Formats: sequence, C-alpha cells, structure tokens
Amino acid sequence: MPQADRLIADHFSTDRFSTDRFSTDRFSREPAMTTVRTTPARARTDAPVTSAVVSPGSGSPGARAGTGRLRLLGAGLAVGATAYAVPFMLYGGEETGSGRFVIDLSGVFFQLGVFCLLAAMWRTRATGTSRLARAVIVVESVVLAVATVQSLLTLPSMGGEWSAAATALDPFWPLSMLGMAILGVKVAVAGRWRGALRAWPVVAETWIFVALPAMALLGPAVGSVIAGGHFVVGYGVLGLLLAVRPDLAVRD
Repeated sequence: MPQADRLIADHFSTDRFSTDRFSTDRFSREPAMTTVRTTPARARTDAPVTSAVVSPGSGSPGARAGTGRLRLLGAGLAVGATAYAVPFMLYGGEETGSGRFVIDLSGVFFQLGVFCLLAAMWRTRATGTSRLARAVIVVESVVLAVATVQSLLTLPSMGGEWSAAATALDPFWPLSMLGMAILGVKVAVAGRWRGALRAWPVVAETWIFVALPAMALLGPAVGSVIAGGHFVVGYGVLGLLLAVRPDLAVRD
C-alpha cells in the first residue's frame, strides 16, 4: 500500500497549494480601502466688512445734505430772532420815530426766521405724518405770510402813522404767534424731534402768553425788555439748537 498512500498525500498537497493560490488571487483582486479627507473652505478675505457702529458724521450724502440744510434753517431762525430782539428791548417803548421804524424793519427779519423754522418742521415732519399735521404747518405759513405783508406795509410810514391796510392786517401778527404756539404743542406731542429740540418750541412759542401780558401790566418800557428777552431765550436758542444739533430733528 505504500504507493497508494503516496498518491493520496500528493493529491491533498496539491489541493492545499491550489487553495492558497486561489486565496491569494481573491485578495489581490479586491479593491484596496481608501481614506477620504475633507478640507474646510477657506474664509474669504475680499468680502466687505461692515461695522455696527455709525459715527455721527457718517451716512449717505443725502442724509448729510439734509442735516446741512437744517443747520442753515436753524441759523436763519437764530439770526432773525436776535435781530428783532435787540431793537425791541432798546426801542420797544417808543410809539413813533426812528426807533419804531427799526422795530418794524427788524420784525421782517424775525418773520423770515420763523419761515425757516416752518421749513425745518415741514422737512422733518415735526408735527406728525398725518395730513392734518402737515395742514397745520400750511395754515400757519399762510397766516405768517399775511403778517409779513403787514410788516412790509408799515415801512413806508418810517415809524409814523400806519396806512389803513397795515392797520387792518395788524391782527395777523398775534394770530401768527398763536399759530406757532399750537405748532409747539404739536411738535412736543408728535415726538419726532428729540431731546431739548422737542421741548424748546413750546418754550419759544409761549411768547404771546408772556410778552403781551408783560407789556399790558408793566408798561411798554419794561414789557418790551421782557418780550425782547423772550425772543432770545425762546426763538434764538431754538434756532441755535437746530443749527448745532440737527440730528435731533432727523428720523431714520
């Protein structure tokens, strides 16, 4: 039986080697495992950087131009009020003469300054955004225009007796001041102007409630000083506030 044992041994030995070969071929044909690596995208360096802090001088050119116009309007009010206040305090007791003429002439400058204030209120919608709030400014502008015409009609008299037309239109002066007092309350209630600029129109436009009683009770000499001083403290300071801090009148 030795020959038969050798054949059987050779047979199993061949199968073993064949199995190893097939095993090797199987693993060699399988694909190798790969490792996937991801790299995060780089942050862009060319993107614009925005800042949440806005400096007072920054803003669009239109916004800067708007505050520039408000500064001019405020300066116009301050100059007009001061130009009227000084002669009023100096010559307010005179009924006729050159002093009276100076007061009448300077009154025109004051009324032009008040027009500057009305323009600032209109531009910034200081009395509110409704049609009624805007209409109040229009009505006051008409009354003030008639009062300004009255002031111009007094100039030819050179401090003397007024003409019939100037006398007939004289009530529009106190009516225009009463209208400004109403606007002052509207500005305070609307709250579109901020800080001192919101409250000061009420102070300025109480002139009719301070000056007229003072002149009636204390006489023209003393009352005129109080009335003229009120122009400076009221309208003069209001114009100064508007010229220095126009940002308080601007809403985004």
